[in-house]
Amino acid sequence: MWEQVNLNPNGKQVGDCTVRAISLATGKNWHETYFGLVLQGAVMCDMPSANSVTTAFLRKNGFRRRTIPDDCPDCYTIAEFCNDHPKGTFVIGTGSHLTTVIDGTLWDSWDSQNETPVYYFEKSED
Repeated sequence: MWEQVNLNPNGKQVGDCTVRAISLATGKNWHETYFGLVLQGAVMCDMPSANSVTTAFLRKNGFRRRTIPDDCPDCYTIAEFCNDHPKGTFVIGTGSHLTTVIDGTLWDSWDSQNETPVYYFEKSED
């Protein structure tokens, strides 16, 4: 199931999917997430959207990175991921896009259910 959401204050839908996805998954607003990623990038001397920066930021916010098995690299979709993960909070990476799944529902500004997930971050249960 897909629900449309766009946390960008100006309604922008291109170029900031990292900020939008992480904002939703962490419960932080867009600006807080953006500046948090910028600060993490400055500390690491890398861009805020770099995988190493987003990974460090998400880890600091209670997420663990996981990989998708490469058994059938083009046949597993985000929709199937949602079905396989009916509980929990996840940030999904496709290689060119980040989105959020919460309790089996895909939250994104566009319907990315047919995209192929490559990796994901799972919110650790405390």
